[in-house]
Amino acid sequence: MAIDPLESLPSQEADESAFSKFRKLNQCVAITVALLATFMGICKVKDDNIVQSMQQAQANKIDHWNFYQARNIREEVAKGTLLQLRLAAPSQPASERAHYQQAIDQYAQLAADQAKKKDELKAQAEQDQKDYDAANFRDDQFDLADALLAIAISLLAVTALTHFWWLYFVALVPTGFGVLMGLSGLAGWGIHPDALIRLLS
Repeated sequence: MAIDPLESLPSQEADESAFSKFRKLNQCVAITVALLATFMGICKVKDDNIVQSMQQAQANKIDHWNFYQARNIREEVAKGTLLQLRLAAPSQPASERAHYQQAIDQYAQLAADQAKKKDELKAQAEQDQKDYDAANFRDDQFDLADALLAIAISLLAVTALTHFWWLYFVALVPTGFGVLMGLSGLAGWGIHPDALIRLLS
């Protein structure tokens, strides 16, 4: 009995079935990567703006603390001068005491004014730190989202090469957590895995 060599070749239908299966997986991978890249781009723009606000808050805090120290020095100088005037006033002739009292009042007002402005600067510097911490909280969320989505895209690239559906579903795990962290940063949600962020920082 003669053997037909064409019978040993894979059928065209089998080839088309395999190609269709791989094409469907590759389409899913391509769509997922495109959506993730778009989402990462949006998060990147927002994260850059947050980083700029962090830098501004840090600069403001340094400026306010520097002004605080300057006000503190002025207050101490005014208090020292005030003490000297008060100690010297009783030993002065009666005709000079009015001038001393006027100087005492001026330096007392100056010391009080510097103390008030110093307290205002301290409050501003503390608010700058709170602003920085709040922005840093959201920056951490975007950083974690960026790392998770990068891992997801790497897994999706391997999926496109190997054509394993199970690997595609594995890639959806970091995708889900990455999108959650990105949305948390965009919407201002309080999701912040401290242990993981400390590990990566």
